[in-house]
Amino acid sequence: MEQFKGKITKGVGGNYEVHVEGHGIVLCRAKGILRYRRMQPLIGDNVTIETDDAGAGNITDIMPRMNELVRPAIANVDQALIVCAIREPEFHPNLLDRFLILMRRQNMPVLVCFNKTDLAEDGEAERLCRIYRECGAEVFVTQASNPDSLAGLRNALQGKTTVLAGPSGVGKSTIMNAMQPEAAMEVGELSEKIKRGKQTTRHTQLFSIGPDTYLCDTPGFSSLYLADILPEELAEYFPEYHDYAGQCRYPDCRHLQEPECAVRDAVDSGVIPRERYESYKLLYEELSGRRIIYSRKPKHEEG
Repeated sequence: MEQFKGKITKGVGGNYEVHVEGHGIVLCRAKGILRYRRMQPLIGDNVTIETDDAGAGNITDIMPRMNELVRPAIANVDQALIVCAIREPEFHPNLLDRFLILMRRQNMPVLVCFNKTDLAEDGEAERLCRIYRECGAEVFVTQASNPDSLAGLRNALQGKTTVLAGPSGVGKSTIMNAMQPEAAMEVGELSEKIKRGKQTTRHTQLFSIGPDTYLCDTPGFSSLYLADILPEELAEYFPEYHDYAGQCRYPDCRHLQEPECAVRDAVDSGVIPRERYESYKLLYEELSGRRIIYSRKPKHEEG
């Protein structure tokens, strides 16, 4: 028996592919001791394996996890890469904002990639980059079909495990294939009728794209629902509000209809992008599930 340390890159029906640096992929089963310990292997797990003379492997131990995501089910992720198309399919700020909130709830650093920049109007890509850099994301612009445009993004992935997310049809699989041709992900054509991508990724799998560097493609999403977030907590996930929220007339201002709201004033003056504010309002109404009625006391009347 030989022992190795590796990372689970794929799991189907109790069979696991484990990537071992310098050795390649080893097909493994989980030893019964893991079930006894109630340890369920996850994609992304760092594991110890042993192999027999025929090369078959068994996972004998799972190292402590740095973190664990539920959707997709994956462990030990360093960052998320969210890909959006500027055109075809049309960019929807509210969907990107949902992704950002979900990742921030898990304390996950976020890279945002605006793809298909060749389809953008003059100044459009620069404006979107400015908006999302101001909310704390590292932003890249690419044309997935042009390998030279991916150089900066490739550097940002080095030495990390990155989960790739975004709506269908934005170019995630094309980016994956450019980073690692062996991934051979199916690239779907965009529906001409509805201008929306066809779903091509059906499973979660890690691909090694360099030393200690892994990229995980995930099924695309056309909608995301935010759970376990109270409406009054929503503003915490909009970093550009933080410098203004304390200046509002009301200490628990929701930044909606309240008078003397410093956040709305910043929106009206162009300091806070209106797209982000309109997205905030939609999310607030969704989370509250009710019509918003102003009923707050000014700070000086609080007892």
